[in-house]
Amino acid sequence: LRVNVVARLMATASCTAFGGVLEGSGERVGQALLFERVGFLARLSQTLTGALVASRWDEACLDVLAAGVDERGEVLPSKGWMAMRRLDWPQDVTPPAGVYVSDRVRRGAEEYAARTLRLALHRRSIVTAVLATWPADPRRRSEAEWAALRKLLPAGVSGAEIRNRTRQIRAYVAEHGKLPAGLCALEGPPQVGELVLLAAMDRQQVTLVRVDETTARLRVKLPLHAVPASGRDWAWHVIDIRLPGTVRVDAVLHTPTLRPAGAGRIAVDLPHSRPAPPVKASGHTVALGFDWGVNTLLTGILGRLTGKGQNRRVLTDGRPLVFDATTVSAALHRLRGVREHLAAKRDHHRALADGLGSPHLAWGEHLDRARVLEVEHGRVCARIRHLNHALAWAAARWAVDQATALGASVLYLEDLTTLEARGHRRGNARLSGQVRGMVADAIRHLGARAGIAVVTVPARGTSRLCPGCLGKLTHHPAPDRLAERGWKWAHCTRCGLSMDRDHAAARRIVSRGLLAQTHTTTDRTTHTRTIRTTIDATVTLVRRPKKTTRRLRRQHQAEQAPPRPDRPKTKTTPGKGRPTPSRPTGPGGRDPRHAAQGQVPGPKTSRRMPDVRTVPATTPTGMVQRPAGHDTQAPAAFRPVPGHGVPAHARGEDLLPPGRRRLSRRTCRRRTRAAERTGFHHLHATPAHPLTPRIGPPDGNRTRPRRARKARKPQAHTEF
Repeated sequence: LRVNVVARLMATASCTAFGGVLEGSGERVGQALLFERVGFLARLSQTLTGALVASRWDEACLDVLAAGVDERGEVLPSKGWMAMRRLDWPQDVTPPAGVYVSDRVRRGAEEYAARTLRLALHRRSIVTAVLATWPADPRRRSEAEWAALRKLLPAGVSGAEIRNRTRQIRAYVAEHGKLPAGLCALEGPPQVGELVLLAAMDRQQVTLVRVDETTARLRVKLPLHAVPASGRDWAWHVIDIRLPGTVRVDAVLHTPTLRPAGAGRIAVDLPHSRPAPPVKASGHTVALGFDWGVNTLLTGILGRLTGKGQNRRVLTDGRPLVFDATTVSAALHRLRGVREHLAAKRDHHRALADGLGSPHLAWGEHLDRARVLEVEHGRVCARIRHLNHALAWAAARWAVDQATALGASVLYLEDLTTLEARGHRRGNARLSGQVRGMVADAIRHLGARAGIAVVTVPARGTSRLCPGCLGKLTHHPAPDRLAERGWKWAHCTRCGLSMDRDHAAARRIVSRGLLAQTHTTTDRTTHTRTIRTTIDATVTLVRRPKKTTRRLRRQHQAEQAPPRPDRPKTKTTPGKGRPTPSRPTGPGGRDPRHAAQGQVPGPKTSRRMPDVRTVPATTPTGMVQRPAGHDTQAPAAFRPVPGHGVPAHARGEDLLPPGRRRLSRRTCRRRTRAAERTGFHHLHATPAHPLTPRIGPPDGNRTRPRRARKARKPQAHTEF
């Protein structure tokens, strides 16, 4: 008996509550008042959660949670608040004196505390393994020390996590002169935020129903005062939530989480789920591999697996897929600099106020300036978050669209757990500010919706070896500067391969994924798929079949085209089988007048001659003109007057008459269609084209991808 299990795709939509209504009296509650009452509940939950976490922050309690059983040997429940009550831990924590808190509110606080303590178990396992195998020289471990450490570490721990914990322990030893006893001595209790986990509460505290396609109704009990003395100080509030477009009609809504956000807004984290098609972990033949870059966010390549057993190999057509976000990355880097500058000024004014003291006249002035800078700092942070979110989802949507158009069933990405910023401070800041983790999560989410698997592969060595011959690559600034050292351009001295570094790494990534797909592992908790086994092989460059596709397209057009009517027969000269062709009248043609002037008749003009020149034309003076038909200059009425020290090719807005400056933007060819499809006018991405041109209608209204250039002649085949 075969049972098809349909997985559910979980996601969280960020909504905003803009007011509500009291259920009993029907009184309208504005956004400001609702924000205040949600803040009362959030601060009360934060107080209870923080006290519970601090009371159980010791090695003995973490040992109990790590074992997963209680004193009687029974397995602890998966729900955090039930596990805490099974261990009788919340009995030592009580609400402040004179404050009435229902059992449902305590459940939410206990669930938050249990999640916080369980998250610390992973950090604790790494710290315990590092302390048990503390090396003689913490800066450099020997092979035996690394082997002993790997035996004690849990599966999936990266080298970056080990180095970070080692640095943390080294700092503790430098300060205290001894090794810490464990995680609880190395770190203090984790800080908890102001939020309300409504998922741990029942219908007596919260309910959620969907009204229509775009609205959901949330009923929740909120305190009417900051210090509710009895149950009468709690009342039901009905809040209508506007659902975003990402929440589909068939999605199942789950109990949300409330968070008081900035500027008086209430953030509603609404999880929802819907059925997702099953995705296989192996057995893929067509895949897309993407490489992370600094200036170019994503660089991809298409790969196809052919052959069986030892004869397996990966083929690629060589066409790079590029998502260039250089302008957006530069804007984000500039905003981060502004944020750091505002934070430094804020801390400076606070330090001056603390040094002067309250009796001083300038004490209040420094505090007022610090408050203004704090507000501006929050606005810049919000701008960075919104821009990162939009950029990440635009890149993820582009990557999934490319996979859908090319018929790929899997996407291979570099493993981000091994990524660590090294080198100069400027490079570290740019790498640490990337949205790669957000992009990877968005690609997994959108890939699950489209039925495309997303797998991570090892990133070490993808830019070091040549994808054509597995020789060592040298990196240079540009293809015409191979004598200089750089990082952008890759060159192989063995086979002569010369291409962009990210493009070469993308070939290696798709090869590693397709050849080692049988070693794919799936995490049970996060359901993320990864490949930790490295299999390196060469990638063969092939060409797409064009003759067969062109023949099929012409045959389809001939079948779909209406039949031509019979043409009337024309009178011809006796003995002549065809009518006389028209004679060209241009210079060098077959006109009798040219022969009378002594000119030699030139060859007959081909009907396939292009109407537009494809190369620049050179004038007698040596100047290069634009190809015919590609003139991007403004009309003659709007061109600058020559002789005023301004070049004739300059077309700035300050050179045009008033009222005509907006018209000149229409003649600019730098704004491409690819940039308009991404959602950002300053992003440049490769258009999504299918692998084989689709056979379209006979009118020829279709899009054909540009033919890829051959990188090296000996690699050219016709098997793709």
